[in-house]
Amino acid sequence: MKTHTLLAMAAVCALASAPSRAQDATVATKSLNPEIALDAAKAALNDCRKRGYQVSVAVVDRSGTPQVMLRDRFAGAHTPPTATGKAWTAVSFKSNTTDLVAATQAPAMQGLRQLPNVVLIGGGVVIEAGGTMLGGIGVSGAPGGDADEACAKAGIAAISDKLDF
Repeated sequence: MKTHTLLAMAAVCALASAPSRAQDATVATKSLNPEIALDAAKAALNDCRKRGYQVSVAVVDRSGTPQVMLRDRFAGAHTPPTATGKAWTAVSFKSNTTDLVAATQAPAMQGLRQLPNVVLIGGGVVIEAGGTMLGGIGVSGAPGGDADEACAKAGIAAISDKLDF
């Protein structure tokens, strides 16, 4: 009788702990929906236009896959892949590209500059809310990385109230 009781208790314990193991085996993530990604890109493009810059803007999801690409009519042909590369780099390293430019000046970090698809020019910014990375935005075509970054940050500011955290 004791054996059956012990087996029953062991079975109950195993069943009670099963959901926590299943939860540990999966990860829930959040990402921007296409409409919000488009809103961020439009806001960044419009901010650059107000400053007199013709740019391209890319928004990528948290894995670096492009969601939105906008190119102003006179932005250079190089700006769409550069904007996408900046956004991808920010997401990949979970850091704004301006910060990465400074960090990779150190000899021990210079190898990052040679990695495929890495674009270490200011203008790639991580989109976060509630401590969670949702994606990234990259801007290319303004006169310098600082100006690109300012436009990218304006795009994020435009959607910050829509992110539910």
